[in-house]
Amino acid sequence: MKKVFVLFFALLLSVCTYNNVIVAQGPDSPEDTSQNATVEPVTTPEVDPEVENLPVSGDPVIERSAHQVVKKNFIDGGWIFMSIVLVCLILGLAIAIERIITLSLATVNTKKLVAELEGAIVNGDIAEAQNICKATPGPTAEVLGEGLKRVDDGIDAVEKAIVSNGSVQMGLLEKGLVWLALFIALAPMLGFMGTVLGMIDAFDSIQKAGDIQPSMVAGGIKVALLTTVFGLITAIILQVFYNYITSKVDSLVNSMEDATISLVDILIDNRKLPDNKTAVAE
Repeated sequence: MKKVFVLFFALLLSVCTYNNVIVAQGPDSPEDTSQNATVEPVTTPEVDPEVENLPVSGDPVIERSAHQVVKKNFIDGGWIFMSIVLVCLILGLAIAIERIITLSLATVNTKKLVAELEGAIVNGDIAEAQNICKATPGPTAEVLGEGLKRVDDGIDAVEKAIVSNGSVQMGLLEKGLVWLALFIALAPMLGFMGTVLGMIDAFDSIQKAGDIQPSMVAGGIKVALLTTVFGLITAIILQVFYNYITSKVDSLVNSMEDATISLVDILIDNRKLPDNKTAVAE
């Protein structure tokens, strides 16, 4: 969490530094005016009207990259609401990346795991099966290991241990998704709030001026809508990650359920439960 806030403040610092550089290197800087002051006035010859509108080869054409455009729009949209939306994006991405890494590490080959457990159970070595579960990372091996610990207590105890531990593992897999959903809903609402406040400020400027000028209205509306755009972009990005994580959790849960059903069937078929042992003895 500390790294997230450090990244956030570093980004704000870079934005402010970039803004100062742009202002210092503007076309109306003192260097340009001093150079223009030394140039002696010359008489301009008559130019053909068709050639007059053509661009002069000596004038530099400023082309901004996508990164520069995003920075400019971020600054124009107002740092208060834009910074809050940026915080939602950074925290949401941090949670999403952490969940993706955790779920990727928790994914195992359940068919191979069940096959290894079946081999140990067929040989009558329940302790070896428990060691296999301990050595295998992930929630599936954890649930199967808890079930194997209750083998001596009967099938009901095994199923109860699997269900109880499965609920705990489900909660661990879905950890952080509530906050991610909050940021998805919060980002566009903050954008809309910034838009409404920007519109109010634009109409307040019109009221003070006593006259409606198209440039004043258009500029105020443009700045107001920028917060909505950034809020919607943030929500879209986080929503994609949320859906991917949800599908990953569902896949892990399904594989976990299949593995637990297979384990119970293996224990019953190989008569490793007390009820079956009693029946065989009789």
